[in-house]
Amino acid sequence: MKDRNFLDTVMEFEQQLESMQQQFSALKQFVAHMMEEHQTLQTENLHLRTRLEELLASEANTGKQAEELKKESVDIGEGYDNLARLYNEGFHVCHVHFGSSRKGEDCLFCLSFLNKQNG
Repeated sequence: MKDRNFLDTVMEFEQQLESMQQQFSALKQFVAHMMEEHQTLQTENLHLRTRLEELLASEANTGKQAEELKKESVDIGEGYDNLARLYNEGFHVCHVHFGSSRKGEDCLFCLSFLNKQNG
């Protein structure tokens, strides 16, 4: 009987080895597929980074030009908005009484100055 058990054990061991061989083969295929995909993604990433750098460089050139034009017009608009805000908060913005409190009264100098800036 010992021989029978020994033979059964050897056969079970052989089946386990075959099963492990199949698992190992499947694992090798999976790793090979993942390596191919990894290489593809690295190549695509490199192309995307190169393209991004090109776009950023061209955008920086056009952005600087647009920003310079925008800055000229925005600076005037922001300054006017700030002066109008100060006037609405109750302060003079005219050269005669600049920064002093209007005490709720309108100032013709301020209004004239703001209308001149707006027009």
